[in-house]
Amino acid sequence: MTAIRGHIESTAKGDALGVHSLDQFVLSVPDVSVAEKFYRDFGLDVHSSGNGLALKTFGNSHRWGGVIEGERKRLHHLSFGCYAEDFPRLKTRIEGNGIKLIDSPPGLESNGFWFFGFDNVLTEIKVAAKSSPGQKSEVEWPSALAGAARAPLRKSANVGKPRRLAHVLIFSSDVDKAIDFYTQNLGLKLSDRSADVVAFMHAIHGSDHHVLAFGKSDAPGMHHCSWDVGSIGDIGLGAMNMAEKGYTKGWGLGRHALGSNFFHYVRDPWGSYSEYSCDIDYIPSDINWNAGTHDPEDSLYLWGPELPNDFVLNYESPNVAPTE
Repeated sequence: MTAIRGHIESTAKGDALGVHSLDQFVLSVPDVSVAEKFYRDFGLDVHSSGNGLALKTFGNSHRWGGVIEGERKRLHHLSFGCYAEDFPRLKTRIEGNGIKLIDSPPGLESNGFWFFGFDNVLTEIKVAAKSSPGQKSEVEWPSALAGAARAPLRKSANVGKPRRLAHVLIFSSDVDKAIDFYTQNLGLKLSDRSADVVAFMHAIHGSDHHVLAFGKSDAPGMHHCSWDVGSIGDIGLGAMNMAEKGYTKGWGLGRHALGSNFFHYVRDPWGSYSEYSCDIDYIPSDINWNAGTHDPEDSLYLWGPELPNDFVLNYESPNVAPTE
């Protein structure tokens, strides 16, 4: 199943220059088998790939994420997709901004170019089919029908599986500088922000409210990866399924204020999160979105349970103790 309807050609729209998608994220973890169990339990289609894992969704051949083995959990790199005709233009612009290109990391095949971005986040830009949605994702809303039972019995309920990667939120040492970097080099645009604490950016060729977000920290790192599902019911069933499998720490059910999506976060074995998300705002390519600056107390969530005390901790920071 996929939330993207129809085939989207790899062609640019207009003269705007920027990546069209967050193609995939890659994590490094000390034990790949632990990651394999977690992401399978979460509902992803997990495959062995080289010395690591490829994270896909059922019914979609796209590789949304990857996991490789390393000494500790950390964000290894982000990969962004662009249209073929934009590839040389983006390369010229990035080099013109004084960023040095580097060789592909050992063991990672690539048709793109690589560099260290803001906070030394390893970054790839490559030619790829547009994996961000071409329109707002469809959501199934339960409605009470007269004379009929709407909800299935629990024994016959199917656990809703993610349809696609929605976005990632990474930690940043300076949110303002991160916004500037991704605007000037990758062509992302600011959607909304809250002071210097958090910011959300969308892709210019049509995307969700954010494909990439930043949270303030003293070091880079991965806070969460977010996965689109088809309904609030899928969020609830996914959360219950994960709790039954022993993943009891997290946050939700709730609704975000910025982006408007409904959510439930499940804490992974390394202190970061995977989010079930549905009905996020969509920004078409021909809309000039009015980016807002919001007070922190108004920007995190519209409703939901109290935020866990450690939800905003960056366990990739050397100043934070490892998880239990």
